[in-house]
Amino acid sequence: IADVKVKISSVRSYHYPDVVVTCDSRDQESNQFIQYPCLIVEVLSPSTEAYDRGSKFAKYRKLKTLQEYILIQSETIGVECFRRNQQGFWVLYPYEKGDTLTLESVNFYVSLEALYRGVRFDYKS
Repeated sequence: IADVKVKISSVRSYHYPDVVVTCDSRDQESNQFIQYPCLIVEVLSPSTEAYDRGSKFAKYRKLKTLQEYILIQSETIGVECFRRNQQGFWVLYPYEKGDTLTLESVNFYVSLEALYRGVRFDYKS
C-alpha cells in the first residue's frame, strides 16, 4: 500500500512510508492508518536519507509486527534490507547490482536489475 500513514502508538507518531505491507487483520479496522505492518520500504533521497536511517527507523523498530525495513538507493543501484531475526535483533542484508532481493516477510524475490529497470541515474561530474 502506498500513500497511507503508519501509526506508531508507543511514541505517538505517524509516518508516510513509500510502501507499507500488512498481513494483520487488525489493520482492516481503520482506513486512516496501519498499525501492524510486516514490511516497510523507503526510497532514499539526499534530503531524507539520514532521517530514514536514523530516528525514523528507531521509531519503526518499536512496531512489534515489523519484520523487514527496506532502504532503496535512488542515486545508484543498491538496497539494504534490515530483517528482524528470531532473537528480535535487526540484521542488515545489503544487496548490490547482480543480486536478487529477498523479502522473507512477504515471500517475494526480485532481481535488482528488474527493480531498477527503466531508472536513469543523473550522474553529476
